[in-house]
Amino acid sequence: MHSYQVVAVILGGGAGTRLYPLTANRSKPAVPIAGKYRLVDIPISNCINSNISRMFVLTQFNSASLNKHIKNTYQFSGFSTGFVDILAAEQTPEGLGWFQGTADAVRQSLKHINIHEFDYVLVLSGDQLYQMDFAEMIDKHIENNADLSIATIPVGAKEATSFGILKKNSANQITSFIEKPAAEKLPDWVSDTGTEMKLMGRNFLASMGIYVFNRKVLDQLLKIDYASATDFGKEIIPAAINQCRVISYQYEGYWEDIGNIASFFEANLALTMDLPPFNLFDRRKMVYSRSRMLPPAKISGTLIEKAIIAEGCIIHASEIKNAVVGVRSRIGSGSVITSCYVMGNDYYETLEELAYNKLRDTPMLGIGDHCLLHRVIVDKNCRIGDNVTIKGGDHLPDADHSLFSVKDGIVVIKKGVIIPNGFELS
Repeated sequence: MHSYQVVAVILGGGAGTRLYPLTANRSKPAVPIAGKYRLVDIPISNCINSNISRMFVLTQFNSASLNKHIKNTYQFSGFSTGFVDILAAEQTPEGLGWFQGTADAVRQSLKHINIHEFDYVLVLSGDQLYQMDFAEMIDKHIENNADLSIATIPVGAKEATSFGILKKNSANQITSFIEKPAAEKLPDWVSDTGTEMKLMGRNFLASMGIYVFNRKVLDQLLKIDYASATDFGKEIIPAAINQCRVISYQYEGYWEDIGNIASFFEANLALTMDLPPFNLFDRRKMVYSRSRMLPPAKISGTLIEKAIIAEGCIIHASEIKNAVVGVRSRIGSGSVITSCYVMGNDYYETLEELAYNKLRDTPMLGIGDHCLLHRVIVDKNCRIGDNVTIKGGDHLPDADHSLFSVKDGIVVIKKGVIIPNGFELS
């Protein structure tokens, strides 16, 4: 067992506008993934699997459902020092409250974090999909006598323009940094990423937004040297490279930054592959979430191919293909669901509610009979009537309606809406 002590700080992100409408009434880390988890479960699970049990989640936008999820999920025993605490932006006599950026969020929270004993701070993002052993990264940080370590991932020229790109020397020390370089600048930023990565055309080192700081270094940078800097990527990291020993920790596994609807959609559907890049079935890298005590899924007469079906579902569909079906989903007979992410429901309707809704011609919670859905994300607690056809694809222009949004050809049915019988969008 290591003698050092670590606290993790998970950044809840901004308003999450690029994930709208999924972030219309929940924060980005609270967005449901893989049918039964939430995005914040990923960094928290990575910490638990790395024997880091003291975590702060920093949040300010639509944080009610995130707070509820964390309170209901992460309760360490009375014999453990572990905790997952939410630190929301707060108004104090010193400041007006709102976090102005990633660095400002950590700076404002230091008064709560610093009352604990620790040697290192692990700073994580709340909206990435990956499985990583942070203990290994911290060991390397200590071995390299670093002030700050940055997790980096080799990327190709196409992706490089949307990341912070770093250059390192032969000792893995980072010598320079550029935020989202223009394509014509890229030739100057090629790094030695190793033979295997070079063969794949991944010649650039991108920052993953995962940092290990020595406690004193973080205090010095945030409180004294750059007390007005608001962002790690744009301000703190470039400045630190010039005055501290900053080391690159190269990671080569699967890592997906869930930045927008398209990447969110593809990352979820990738889980249905025979050998998915993100392995939910690895015993040593468990993904933890809320225990819901739900019954098993019940399926009648459905052809299922490459699908993930969460617990508590009642399915009579004729076909489900290349789809993720979330908890408590109900899908009626004759329906065909292809290349979709159906998030499921937060509750079951009672028999009385079903009878009452039938009298009022209100569709049941879930997806009705004889529906056809393709390239659709169905947010939680939606009521989709019978004979509904919704086909996403490049033929649909981006749009935002009261019932749904279209982004990059993906139709997102908004949380809790009612789609009437016979509705068509194709």
